[in-house]
Amino acid sequence: MDWQLDSVEARVLGSLVEKDITTPDYYPLSLNALVNACNQKNNRDPVMNLDEDGVRRALEALHGKGLVGPASGADSRVTKYEHRLQEAFNFTRGETAILCVLLLRGAQTPGELRGRSERMHRFEALDDLQTVLQRLMQREPPLVKMLSRQPGEKESRYVHLLSGDVADTGVAHQSPAPAVSSGDGERLARLEDEIASLRRELGDLKEEVQRFRRQFE
Repeated sequence: MDWQLDSVEARVLGSLVEKDITTPDYYPLSLNALVNACNQKNNRDPVMNLDEDGVRRALEALHGKGLVGPASGADSRVTKYEHRLQEAFNFTRGETAILCVLLLRGAQTPGELRGRSERMHRFEALDDLQTVLQRLMQREPPLVKMLSRQPGEKESRYVHLLSGDVADTGVAHQSPAPAVSSGDGERLARLEDEIASLRRELGDLKEEVQRFRRQFE
């Protein structure tokens, strides 16, 4: 099926999936909480400035596609929303994590995906992540695509296809090379993981501060 999500729908869906896994105590999300999640400055590329009307329209569109809906049995006077990615695709935890990061951050290398998905699913090795990417690419229709390596880049980038096919403007790629082919590559992957971990910790602290401030508003 051709889902054809626009950029706002992709951000809304990715944000719901992320919060479901990383902050289950605060999930499902109210409209206000979802707007805040979509507009986070950490773990988002590009950073957006969405309003409630825009997010509400995206929720309606995603509901029509069977990917999002109001939470059933939520004990609250405020409507809360949840994703239905699992019902639509029957993903493994690793597949869910990878697709979520692609929805939130756009095209990324395997090293970037591994570091940025760690809070949702830990891949012990890049080979494990590559296996998940292959499964997503082999879906019918495919949900992920590998882009050609750009000049000067060591790794190919991967992109989700829930918004339709993506034009490949890079050079033609050869058979996929091992994700880590040298000691330099291993060190670079470790550095990327460490940087991603530090950014996640900073983002968590910012979210905690925001939640603390909201208690006194």
